[in-house]
Amino acid sequence: MKLIPNFIHRRIAHRPNLIKIVENIGWLFFDKILRMGVGLFVGVWIARYLGPEQFGLLNFATAFVGLFSAISVLGLQSIVVRNLVRDPQCRDETLGTAAVLQFVGGLLAYGFIIAAIFWMRADDQLSKTLVAILGATMLFKASDVAMYWFESQVQSKYTVWVQNGVFLIFTGINVALIMNNAPLIAFAWVMTAQALIVALSLLIVLGLRGPGLRLLQARMSRAKSLLADSWPLFLSSIAVMIYMKIDQIMLGQMIGDEAVGIYSAAVRISEVWYFVPMSIVASVFPAILEAKKRSEEQYYRQLQQLYDLMVWLAIAIAIPLTFLATPIVTLLFGSAYEQAGTVLSIHIWAAVFVFLGVASGKWFLAENRQILSLQRTALGAVVNIAVNSALIPLYGVRGAAWATVISYATAALLADLVQLETRKMFLMKMQTLNILKVICRIQQ
Repeated sequence: MKLIPNFIHRRIAHRPNLIKIVENIGWLFFDKILRMGVGLFVGVWIARYLGPEQFGLLNFATAFVGLFSAISVLGLQSIVVRNLVRDPQCRDETLGTAAVLQFVGGLLAYGFIIAAIFWMRADDQLSKTLVAILGATMLFKASDVAMYWFESQVQSKYTVWVQNGVFLIFTGINVALIMNNAPLIAFAWVMTAQALIVALSLLIVLGLRGPGLRLLQARMSRAKSLLADSWPLFLSSIAVMIYMKIDQIMLGQMIGDEAVGIYSAAVRISEVWYFVPMSIVASVFPAILEAKKRSEEQYYRQLQQLYDLMVWLAIAIAIPLTFLATPIVTLLFGSAYEQAGTVLSIHIWAAVFVFLGVASGKWFLAENRQILSLQRTALGAVVNIAVNSALIPLYGVRGAAWATVISYATAALLADLVQLETRKMFLMKMQTLNILKVICRIQQ
């Protein structure tokens, strides 16, 4: 399946590495656009079927599990990809060790999830059951090493095939649940089953198209090396999950599950765009690492171009959604979710800082400055909790949306100004707002 149009292919035919990057981005976009379109349609149908309160409870449980997901991954993704690019001779040891570490991390995460929900909602049996079912997905995280391998090889088409095939099958199952008036808990079981099938399929594809599974091996020395590099990213990921998920959890605890349902409807539309920076950055990161080996000037020029692209893509998405938020929400979710329109018009501006944060996160990895990354994300998490605590009692779901924008801006932009080592990054990010300079850089 050829995803690069012929007129683009002709222009870059003399640059095989660029063709590989563009094709990889194409596969990732195909993956996310398909799932965005179909998933949004089915997600809206589920939201209408369940209503704000039950939909809110399902999203509360999902967010609660997500809050602990960083424990299962241990900050290894970027470290493993980096090591596979830098040291391909040790691929079997790197992948095998990472798989074992993430399996252990998944067990720890599941234990924390169960303990936490029994403490927070001791008298709510349905919440405890939903979280216990969804939390089981943490046990399948070892299979993520397949995605790391194909990302390092700029061959994401294989993971796209797996994830989309399973996704379409389970989309049909979700539709069948709706048509048969299934209870809320059935949707949780389907989500967990989908994660299990994806995990098994990824491992099969890794064995067929990547290193053979029998060749993978785990070593204590490699585990120590990976964890020594990843622990700041691990703590940083915990902070990221806090300021990405804590708003829904705090809304559920402070106001109620219906508020979570309203807020989640807006967030579903707002966050659906986050695949854009993740797909682009995942594809260009190996090339940026190669540029750093050749020339610092070329390295920072490519980073600046990436920042320019990220900011203006986000602005192009945010402006129309700001004005069309309420009609879009009402059209999709129905009048019961009308309040989500105002939330969406605020929350969508967090995308500017999310896009920037995804791009600049690779700088910390390339420079081996994970501690700095940890500091800025920890600051964002603290700001998010503090602002949510102040604004939710006053403004409800709108307060949670403002808290998200403020905390994302703090982590992705303002923290760079505070830290001396990252002040250059702050200036580079501010340059993206000068549209004339951006145009000049594109023409160079």
